[in-house]
Amino acid sequence: VGLDQRNDIAVLKVDVPAEQLVPVELGSSDSLKVGQRAIAIGNPFGQFGRTLTTGVISALDRTIEGSDGRTITGIIQTDAAINRGNSGGPLLDSSGRVIGINTAIFSPTGTSAGVGFAVPVDTIKRLLPDLLTLGRYRHPWLGVRYAYEIKPGLARLLELPTQQGLLLVQLYRDSPLAHVDVRGAQREVIVSNQRVYVGGDILTRIDDTAVSTLDGMETFLEDNYGVGDTVKVTLLRDGNVMTQEITLGEEPN
Repeated sequence: VGLDQRNDIAVLKVDVPAEQLVPVELGSSDSLKVGQRAIAIGNPFGQFGRTLTTGVISALDRTIEGSDGRTITGIIQTDAAINRGNSGGPLLDSSGRVIGINTAIFSPTGTSAGVGFAVPVDTIKRLLPDLLTLGRYRHPWLGVRYAYEIKPGLARLLELPTQQGLLLVQLYRDSPLAHVDVRGAQREVIVSNQRVYVGGDILTRIDDTAVSTLDGMETFLEDNYGVGDTVKVTLLRDGNVMTQEITLGEEPN
């Protein structure tokens, strides 16, 4: 019915009479605590169906790389045994409520090493309306194609007016930033035998939150906004502070 590759979530339609199904109650992942009981159900190795393992929540708010190369944030870590084939199975609390969906393991050998990961159920709840009606999730998007993450060394070399932010190099055509005349790089210079593109605006804040990395900016938008929301973007151009009210678009596929 719907798929979001970044968060490793799909909605399947099961052709079974409704009276034969007993839905599992969705819990909440917002109030989870490290150390509380976690129960994983799945089909390890594709041949041991309806396997149940138990453990605890080992950590919260982990970040892992999704199948599209982008980061998935807010991940639940558990030591309940999860192996290949467990993906898509629920992670439950001690009352049997779904708190996540098993998605990945970390293992030097390819089998359970006590480090498993699950997408939190609150993320799933956020995705579901779009997945059910559109078949995809609309990721909020400003349209930065490439930018330098400003650190003190780069700021010193380029004589930038700030030591934090994103020096914009290239924007996507027809993106929300491009529509309000935010500038990418204007020229190139050679610094320490490297070609560097300069002259673009420096993006420093979105609303009241400082921006320092491209991944961090995308994660912040993903976790706090939706397509169509308006944000206030703070920029530096030629040392002058500018603000722009920008309506977030949908990230192209």
